[in-house]
Amino acid sequence: MKYTEMSAEQLKAEQECLSRKLDEYRNMKLCLNMARGKPGVDQLDLSMSMLDVMHSEVDYTDETGFDCRNYGKMDGIPSMKKMFAKMMQVSPEQVMVGGNSSLNMMFDTVAAFMYKSPVEGEKPWMEVKDRKFLCPVPGYDRHFGITEYFGFDMIPIPLNEDGPDMDLVEQLVSQNASVKGIWCIPKYSNPTGITYSDETVRRFARLKPKAKDFRIFWDDAYCIHDLTDTPDSLLSLMDECKKEGSEELPIVFASTSKITFPGSGVAALAAAGKNFDMLMEKYKYQTISFDKLNMLRHAKFFVNFDGVMDHMRKHRELLSPKFDLVVQKLEDSLKETGVISWNKPNGGYFVSVDVMQGTAKKVVQYCKEAGVELTGAGATYPYGKDPRDCNIRIAPSYPPIGELDTAMDVFCVAAKLAAAEKLMEE
Repeated sequence: MKYTEMSAEQLKAEQECLSRKLDEYRNMKLCLNMARGKPGVDQLDLSMSMLDVMHSEVDYTDETGFDCRNYGKMDGIPSMKKMFAKMMQVSPEQVMVGGNSSLNMMFDTVAAFMYKSPVEGEKPWMEVKDRKFLCPVPGYDRHFGITEYFGFDMIPIPLNEDGPDMDLVEQLVSQNASVKGIWCIPKYSNPTGITYSDETVRRFARLKPKAKDFRIFWDDAYCIHDLTDTPDSLLSLMDECKKEGSEELPIVFASTSKITFPGSGVAALAAAGKNFDMLMEKYKYQTISFDKLNMLRHAKFFVNFDGVMDHMRKHRELLSPKFDLVVQKLEDSLKETGVISWNKPNGGYFVSVDVMQGTAKKVVQYCKEAGVELTGAGATYPYGKDPRDCNIRIAPSYPPIGELDTAMDVFCVAAKLAAAEKLMEE
Protein backbone atom coordinates (compact mmCIF):
# COMPACT_ATOMS: atom_id res chain seq x y z
CA MET A 1 0.00 0.00 0.00
CA LYS A 2 1.30 3.47 -0.87
CA TYR A 3 2.29 5.51 2.15
CA THR A 4 0.33 8.53 0.93
CA GLU A 5 -2.84 6.40 0.97
CA MET A 6 -2.38 5.20 4.54
CA SER A 7 -4.46 6.53 7.39
CA ALA A 8 -2.82 8.13 10.40
CA GLU A 9 -3.30 4.89 12.34
CA GLN A 10 -1.76 2.79 9.58
CA LEU A 11 1.23 5.13 9.29
CA LYS A 12 1.79 4.99 13.04
CA ALA A 13 1.69 1.18 13.01
CA GLU A 14 4.15 1.13 10.09
CA GLN A 15 6.45 3.58 11.86
CA GLU A 16 6.46 1.52 15.05
CA CYS A 17 7.19 -1.71 13.16
CA LEU A 18 10.06 -0.11 11.22
CA SER A 19 11.50 1.43 14.40
CA ARG A 20 11.67 -2.00 15.99
CA LYS A 21 13.44 -3.40 12.93
CA LEU A 22 15.98 -0.58 12.94
CA ASP A 23 16.64 -1.19 16.65
CA GLU A 24 17.35 -4.83 15.85
CA TYR A 25 19.98 -3.76 13.31
CA ARG A 26 21.47 -1.29 15.80
CA ASN A 27 21.88 -4.10 18.28
CA MET A 28 23.72 -6.26 15.70
CA LYS A 29 26.72 -3.86 15.79
CA LEU A 30 27.21 -4.06 12.02
CA CYS A 31 30.14 -2.46 10.21
CA LEU A 32 29.23 -2.23 6.52
CA ASN A 33 30.41 0.31 3.96
CA MET A 34 28.70 1.57 0.80
CA ALA A 35 30.19 5.07 0.95
CA ARG A 36 32.54 5.19 -2.07
CA GLY A 37 32.79 3.52 -5.45
CA LYS A 38 35.75 1.33 -4.56
CA PRO A 39 36.45 -1.92 -6.41
CA GLY A 40 35.95 -5.00 -4.27
CA VAL A 41 38.80 -7.28 -3.27
CA ASP A 42 37.75 -9.81 -5.94
CA GLN A 43 38.01 -7.09 -8.58
CA LEU A 44 41.48 -6.09 -7.42
CA ASP A 45 42.54 -9.74 -7.61
CA LEU A 46 41.82 -9.70 -11.35
CA SER A 47 44.91 -7.54 -11.93
CA MET A 48 47.38 -9.24 -9.61
CA SER A 49 49.30 -10.92 -12.42
CA MET A 50 50.19 -7.45 -13.68
CA LEU A 51 52.69 -7.31 -10.84
CA ASP A 52 54.56 -10.21 -12.44
CA VAL A 53 54.96 -8.82 -15.96
CA MET A 54 57.87 -6.58 -14.92
CA HIS A 55 61.06 -8.16 -13.60
CA SER A 56 64.80 -7.82 -14.01
CA GLU A 57 64.94 -9.81 -17.26
CA VAL A 58 62.16 -7.90 -19.03
CA ASP A 59 62.80 -5.58 -21.95
CA TYR A 60 62.03 -2.12 -20.53
CA THR A 61 61.73 -0.40 -23.90
CA ASP A 62 58.47 0.64 -25.52
CA GLU A 63 57.56 -0.12 -29.15
CA THR A 64 59.77 2.74 -30.37
CA GLY A 65 62.80 1.40 -28.51
CA PHE A 66 62.64 4.08 -25.81
CA ASP A 67 63.95 3.00 -22.40
CA CYS A 68 61.01 3.51 -20.01
CA ARG A 69 63.31 3.54 -16.99
CA ASN A 70 64.60 6.98 -17.95
CA TYR A 71 63.34 10.54 -18.30
CA GLY A 72 61.40 11.52 -21.41
CA LYS A 73 58.18 10.80 -23.30
CA MET A 74 56.35 13.61 -21.56
CA ASP A 75 53.05 12.74 -23.23
CA GLY A 76 53.33 9.01 -22.49
CA ILE A 77 54.37 5.85 -24.34
CA PRO A 78 52.64 5.21 -27.70
CA SER A 79 50.90 1.96 -26.71
CA MET A 80 49.08 3.66 -23.82
CA LYS A 81 48.23 6.69 -25.96
CA LYS A 82 46.58 4.35 -28.47
CA MET A 83 44.77 2.43 -25.73
CA PHE A 84 43.35 5.57 -24.16
CA ALA A 85 42.48 7.01 -27.57
CA LYS A 86 40.13 4.07 -28.16
CA MET A 87 38.66 4.39 -24.69
CA MET A 88 38.01 8.13 -25.04
CA GLN A 89 37.11 8.09 -28.77
CA VAL A 90 39.84 10.56 -29.74
CA SER A 91 43.02 10.50 -31.81
CA PRO A 92 46.25 9.20 -30.23
CA GLU A 93 48.04 12.47 -30.97
CA GLN A 94 45.44 14.27 -28.80
CA VAL A 95 46.25 12.09 -25.78
CA MET A 96 48.59 12.90 -22.93
CA VAL A 97 49.17 10.00 -20.54
CA GLY A 98 49.90 11.19 -17.02
CA GLY A 99 50.21 9.80 -13.53
CA ASN A 100 47.81 7.62 -11.62
CA SER A 101 44.82 9.98 -11.20
CA SER A 102 42.48 11.58 -13.72
CA LEU A 103 41.08 13.72 -10.88
CA ASN A 104 44.59 15.10 -10.40
CA MET A 105 44.74 15.94 -14.11
CA MET A 106 41.35 17.70 -13.88
CA PHE A 107 42.60 19.76 -10.93
CA ASP A 108 45.78 20.60 -12.84
CA THR A 109 43.78 21.62 -15.91
CA VAL A 110 41.61 24.03 -13.94
CA ALA A 111 44.78 25.36 -12.27
CA ALA A 112 46.36 25.91 -15.69
CA PHE A 113 43.41 27.98 -16.88
CA MET A 114 43.45 29.94 -13.63
CA TYR A 115 46.87 31.34 -14.47
CA LYS A 116 46.99 31.33 -18.25
CA SER A 117 44.46 31.34 -21.07
CA PRO A 118 45.09 29.48 -24.33
CA VAL A 119 42.89 32.08 -26.05
CA GLU A 120 44.48 35.38 -27.02
CA GLY A 121 42.74 38.32 -25.39
CA GLU A 122 41.08 36.28 -22.63
CA LYS A 123 42.05 36.85 -19.02
CA PRO A 124 43.26 33.96 -16.86
CA TRP A 125 40.30 32.64 -14.91
CA MET A 126 41.66 33.92 -11.60
CA GLU A 127 41.25 37.48 -12.91
CA VAL A 128 37.60 36.95 -13.86
CA LYS A 129 35.24 38.44 -11.29
CA ASP A 130 32.35 36.17 -10.25
CA ARG A 131 33.66 33.30 -12.38
CA LYS A 132 31.14 30.49 -12.73
CA PHE A 133 31.09 26.76 -13.49
CA LEU A 134 28.07 24.71 -14.53
CA CYS A 135 27.41 21.60 -12.46
CA PRO A 136 24.90 18.96 -13.65
CA VAL A 137 23.09 17.56 -10.59
CA PRO A 138 23.05 15.15 -9.02
CA GLY A 139 26.75 14.83 -9.78
CA TYR A 140 30.23 13.99 -8.52
CA ASP A 141 31.26 15.62 -5.25
CA ARG A 142 34.96 15.74 -6.13
CA HIS A 143 34.26 17.73 -9.30
CA PHE A 144 32.39 20.26 -7.22
CA GLY A 145 35.22 20.28 -4.69
CA ILE A 146 37.74 21.35 -7.35
CA THR A 147 35.72 24.32 -8.56
CA GLU A 148 34.84 25.33 -5.01
CA TYR A 149 38.56 25.25 -4.13
CA PHE A 150 39.34 27.64 -6.99
CA GLY A 151 36.58 30.05 -5.99
CA PHE A 152 33.99 29.45 -8.70
CA ASP A 153 30.31 30.12 -8.20
CA MET A 154 28.73 26.78 -9.05
CA ILE A 155 25.44 26.77 -10.94
CA PRO A 156 23.39 23.55 -10.63
CA ILE A 157 22.05 22.24 -13.95
CA PRO A 158 19.25 19.63 -13.84
CA LEU A 159 20.40 16.27 -15.19
CA ASN A 160 17.70 14.60 -17.27
CA GLU A 161 17.55 11.07 -18.70
CA ASP A 162 19.34 12.25 -21.86
CA GLY A 163 21.91 14.47 -20.14
CA PRO A 164 22.06 18.01 -18.75
CA ASP A 165 19.25 20.48 -19.47
CA MET A 166 20.78 21.76 -22.69
CA ASP A 167 18.31 24.64 -23.09
CA LEU A 168 19.61 26.05 -19.82
CA VAL A 169 23.24 25.23 -20.66
CA GLU A 170 23.00 26.97 -24.05
CA GLN A 171 21.32 30.01 -22.48
CA LEU A 172 23.89 30.46 -19.72
CA VAL A 173 26.92 29.77 -21.90
CA SER A 174 25.87 32.06 -24.74
CA GLN A 175 24.86 35.02 -22.55
CA ASN A 176 27.44 35.15 -19.76
CA ALA A 177 31.19 35.46 -20.34
CA SER A 178 31.89 34.63 -16.68
CA VAL A 179 30.66 31.05 -17.26
CA LYS A 180 33.95 29.25 -17.88
CA GLY A 181 33.17 25.54 -17.88
CA ILE A 182 30.90 22.62 -17.21
CA TRP A 183 31.53 19.26 -15.53
CA CYS A 184 30.26 16.23 -17.46
CA ILE A 185 30.29 12.49 -16.81
CA PRO A 186 28.77 11.55 -20.16
CA LYS A 187 28.49 7.78 -19.84
CA TYR A 188 26.98 6.06 -16.79
CA SER A 189 27.00 9.37 -14.94
CA ASN A 190 27.91 9.47 -11.26
CA PRO A 191 25.51 8.85 -9.53
CA THR A 192 22.45 8.51 -11.80
CA GLY A 193 23.95 6.08 -14.33
CA ILE A 194 22.47 7.93 -17.32
CA THR A 195 24.31 8.26 -20.64
CA TYR A 196 24.10 11.42 -22.73
CA SER A 197 22.02 11.05 -25.88
CA ASP A 198 23.48 11.62 -29.33
CA GLU A 199 21.54 14.88 -29.62
CA THR A 200 22.92 16.10 -26.28
CA VAL A 201 26.49 15.41 -27.45
CA ARG A 202 25.81 17.23 -30.72
CA ARG A 203 24.38 20.22 -28.85
CA PHE A 204 27.54 20.36 -26.73
CA ALA A 205 29.61 20.42 -29.92
CA ARG A 206 27.44 23.24 -31.31
CA LEU A 207 27.74 25.49 -28.23
CA LYS A 208 28.59 29.12 -28.97
CA PRO A 209 30.05 30.36 -25.68
CA LYS A 210 30.32 34.06 -24.99
CA ALA A 211 33.56 33.24 -23.17
CA LYS A 212 36.03 32.12 -25.82
CA ASP A 213 37.86 30.07 -23.18
CA PHE A 214 34.76 28.18 -21.99
CA ARG A 215 35.64 24.48 -21.72
CA ILE A 216 33.72 21.22 -21.40
CA PHE A 217 35.36 18.98 -18.79
CA TRP A 218 34.37 15.57 -20.18
CA ASP A 219 35.13 13.02 -17.46
CA ASP A 220 34.83 9.67 -19.23
CA ALA A 221 35.46 7.71 -16.03
CA TYR A 222 33.02 4.88 -16.80
CA CYS A 223 33.30 4.72 -20.58
CA ILE A 224 33.91 0.94 -20.63
CA HIS A 225 32.28 -0.03 -17.32
CA ASP A 226 29.29 -1.92 -18.73
CA LEU A 227 27.02 -4.11 -16.61
CA THR A 228 24.66 -5.66 -19.19
CA ASP A 229 24.46 -7.36 -22.57
CA THR A 230 22.94 -4.15 -23.95
CA PRO A 231 25.41 -1.45 -22.90
CA ASP A 232 24.80 2.22 -23.55
CA SER A 233 26.61 3.86 -26.45
CA LEU A 234 28.11 7.34 -26.35
CA LEU A 235 28.77 9.51 -29.36
CA SER A 236 32.32 10.87 -29.61
CA LEU A 237 32.26 14.51 -28.51
CA MET A 238 35.65 15.16 -30.11
CA ASP A 239 34.43 13.84 -33.47
CA GLU A 240 31.30 15.99 -33.29
CA CYS A 241 33.37 19.03 -32.33
CA LYS A 242 35.65 18.42 -35.31
CA LYS A 243 32.59 18.55 -37.60
CA GLU A 244 31.55 21.84 -36.01
CA GLY A 245 35.01 23.39 -35.95
CA SER A 246 34.94 23.47 -32.13
CA GLU A 247 37.64 20.94 -31.25
CA GLU A 248 39.03 23.19 -28.53
CA LEU A 249 35.77 23.12 -26.55
CA PRO A 250 36.28 19.74 -24.80
CA ILE A 251 39.01 18.33 -22.60
CA VAL A 252 38.48 14.60 -22.05
CA PHE A 253 39.70 12.60 -19.05
CA ALA A 254 39.92 8.89 -18.21
CA SER A 255 41.95 6.43 -16.14
CA THR A 256 42.40 2.78 -15.27
CA SER A 257 41.66 3.45 -11.59
CA LYS A 258 38.64 1.12 -11.50
CA ILE A 259 40.10 -1.16 -14.18
CA THR A 260 43.34 -2.21 -12.47
CA PHE A 261 44.48 -0.69 -9.15
CA PRO A 262 43.01 2.53 -7.72
CA GLY A 263 45.88 4.80 -6.81
CA SER A 264 48.29 2.73 -8.92
CA GLY A 265 46.64 2.92 -12.32
CA VAL A 266 47.28 5.21 -15.29
CA ALA A 267 45.40 8.41 -16.15
CA ALA A 268 45.13 10.40 -19.35
CA LEU A 269 43.60 13.50 -20.86
CA ALA A 270 42.79 14.35 -24.46
CA ALA A 271 42.78 17.86 -25.86
CA ALA A 272 43.15 19.60 -29.19
CA GLY A 273 45.08 22.58 -30.50
CA LYS A 274 46.04 25.32 -28.06
CA ASN A 275 44.53 23.40 -25.14
CA PHE A 276 46.99 20.57 -25.65
CA ASP A 277 49.93 22.93 -26.16
CA MET A 278 49.16 24.92 -22.99
CA LEU A 279 48.73 21.82 -20.85
CA MET A 280 51.92 20.24 -22.17
CA GLU A 281 53.78 23.45 -21.39
CA LYS A 282 52.40 23.46 -17.84
CA TYR A 283 53.40 19.84 -17.22
CA LYS A 284 56.85 20.56 -18.65
CA TYR A 285 57.46 22.84 -15.68
CA GLN A 286 55.57 20.66 -13.20
CA THR A 287 57.36 17.35 -13.75
CA ILE A 288 60.18 15.93 -15.82
CA SER A 289 58.15 12.86 -16.77
CA PHE A 290 55.54 10.49 -15.41
CA ASP A 291 55.89 6.84 -14.37
CA LYS A 292 56.48 5.13 -17.70
CA LEU A 293 57.27 1.80 -16.05
CA ASN A 294 53.69 1.74 -14.80
CA MET A 295 52.50 2.61 -18.29
CA LEU A 296 54.63 -0.21 -19.71
CA ARG A 297 53.35 -2.59 -17.02
CA HIS A 298 49.77 -1.86 -18.09
CA ALA A 299 50.63 -2.13 -21.78
CA LYS A 300 52.26 -5.55 -21.30
CA PHE A 301 49.37 -6.76 -19.12
CA PHE A 302 46.62 -5.79 -21.58
CA VAL A 303 48.64 -6.15 -24.84
CA ASN A 304 45.99 -4.12 -26.73
CA PHE A 305 42.52 -2.63 -26.36
CA ASP A 306 40.88 -6.02 -26.90
CA GLY A 307 42.73 -7.16 -23.80
CA VAL A 308 41.27 -4.23 -21.88
CA MET A 309 37.74 -5.19 -22.93
CA ASP A 310 38.33 -8.85 -22.01
CA HIS A 311 39.41 -7.64 -18.58
CA MET A 312 36.29 -5.49 -18.25
CA ARG A 313 34.08 -8.52 -18.93
CA LYS A 314 35.61 -10.13 -15.85
CA HIS A 315 34.74 -7.03 -13.83
CA ARG A 316 31.20 -7.21 -15.14
CA GLU A 317 30.81 -10.82 -13.99
CA LEU A 318 31.65 -9.71 -10.45
CA LEU A 319 29.72 -6.44 -10.42
CA SER A 320 26.47 -7.32 -12.19
CA PRO A 321 25.14 -9.61 -9.42
CA LYS A 322 25.71 -6.84 -6.87
CA PHE A 323 23.81 -4.26 -8.90
CA ASP A 324 21.04 -6.78 -9.58
CA LEU A 325 20.77 -7.39 -5.84
CA VAL A 326 20.54 -3.68 -5.03
CA VAL A 327 17.84 -3.03 -7.61
CA GLN A 328 15.87 -6.12 -6.57
CA LYS A 329 15.97 -5.08 -2.90
CA LEU A 330 14.71 -1.62 -3.83
CA GLU A 331 11.96 -3.10 -6.01
CA ASP A 332 10.83 -5.60 -3.37
CA SER A 333 10.92 -3.26 -0.40
CA LEU A 334 10.45 0.33 -1.53
CA LYS A 335 8.26 0.25 -4.62
CA GLU A 336 5.18 -0.23 -2.47
CA THR A 337 5.78 3.08 -0.66
CA GLY A 338 5.10 5.15 -3.77
CA VAL A 339 7.35 7.95 -2.48
CA ILE A 340 10.85 6.59 -3.25
CA SER A 341 12.45 6.19 -6.71
CA TRP A 342 15.77 4.96 -8.13
CA ASN A 343 17.63 4.25 -11.34
CA LYS A 344 18.63 0.94 -12.88
CA PRO A 345 21.95 1.65 -14.62
CA ASN A 346 23.46 -0.28 -17.52
CA GLY A 347 26.93 0.48 -16.24
CA GLY A 348 29.08 2.57 -13.96
CA TYR A 349 29.53 2.26 -10.22
CA PHE A 350 26.45 3.67 -8.53
CA VAL A 351 22.72 3.44 -7.99
CA SER A 352 21.03 6.77 -7.35
CA VAL A 353 18.05 6.74 -4.98
CA ASP A 354 15.66 9.62 -4.40
CA VAL A 355 14.10 9.03 -1.00
CA MET A 356 11.13 11.08 0.15
CA GLN A 357 11.86 14.79 -0.04
CA GLY A 358 13.27 16.15 3.20
CA THR A 359 14.48 12.79 4.52
CA ALA A 360 17.87 11.98 2.93
CA LYS A 361 19.92 13.25 5.87
CA LYS A 362 17.76 11.27 8.27
CA VAL A 363 18.09 8.10 6.18
CA VAL A 364 21.88 8.40 6.12
CA GLN A 365 21.91 8.99 9.87
CA TYR A 366 19.66 5.99 10.58
CA CYS A 367 21.94 3.80 8.44
CA LYS A 368 25.01 5.06 10.29
CA GLU A 369 23.39 4.26 13.64
CA ALA A 370 22.80 0.73 12.36
CA GLY A 371 26.41 0.32 11.20
CA VAL A 372 25.98 1.06 7.47
CA GLU A 373 28.14 3.86 6.04
CA LEU A 374 26.76 5.77 3.04
CA THR A 375 27.96 8.78 1.07
CA GLY A 376 26.76 11.85 2.95
CA ALA A 377 23.39 13.27 2.01
CA GLY A 378 23.92 16.36 -0.16
CA ALA A 379 27.28 15.18 -1.52
CA THR A 380 25.89 14.94 -5.05
CA TYR A 381 25.19 18.70 -5.13
CA PRO A 382 27.50 21.75 -5.09
CA TYR A 383 28.53 22.85 -1.61
CA GLY A 384 27.00 19.62 -0.25
CA LYS A 385 23.52 21.16 -0.30
CA ASP A 386 20.72 19.14 -1.88
CA PRO A 387 17.82 21.62 -1.99
CA ARG A 388 15.27 18.81 -1.80
CA ASP A 389 17.24 16.67 0.69
CA CYS A 390 16.32 13.53 -1.23
CA ASN A 391 19.25 12.13 -3.24
CA ILE A 392 21.42 9.30 -1.89
CA ARG A 393 24.22 7.58 -3.80
CA ILE A 394 24.59 3.85 -3.22
CA ALA A 395 27.94 2.26 -4.08
CA PRO A 396 27.50 -1.54 -4.32
CA SER A 397 30.97 -2.50 -5.56
CA TYR A 398 33.08 -2.79 -2.40
CA PRO A 399 31.13 -5.00 0.06
CA PRO A 400 31.02 -8.77 -0.48
CA ILE A 401 27.56 -9.72 -1.71
CA GLY A 402 26.50 -11.16 1.65
CA GLU A 403 27.32 -7.88 3.41
CA LEU A 404 25.67 -5.94 0.61
CA ASP A 405 22.48 -7.93 1.13
CA THR A 406 22.35 -6.94 4.81
CA ALA A 407 23.33 -3.33 4.10
CA MET A 408 20.48 -2.97 1.62
CA ASP A 409 18.01 -4.39 4.15
CA VAL A 410 19.12 -1.72 6.60
CA PHE A 411 18.88 0.99 3.93
CA CYS A 412 15.35 0.01 2.93
CA VAL A 413 14.16 0.02 6.56
CA ALA A 414 15.77 3.43 7.13
CA ALA A 415 14.27 4.91 3.95
CA LYS A 416 10.78 3.66 4.78
CA LEU A 417 11.00 4.75 8.42
CA ALA A 418 12.09 8.28 7.49
CA ALA A 419 9.28 8.51 4.92
CA ALA A 420 6.63 7.31 7.38
CA GLU A 421 7.82 9.77 10.00
CA LYS A 422 7.79 12.63 7.50
CA LEU A 423 4.23 11.88 6.46
CA MET A 424 3.12 11.65 10.07
CA GLU A 425 4.57 15.11 10.68
CA GLU A 426 2.67 16.48 7.74
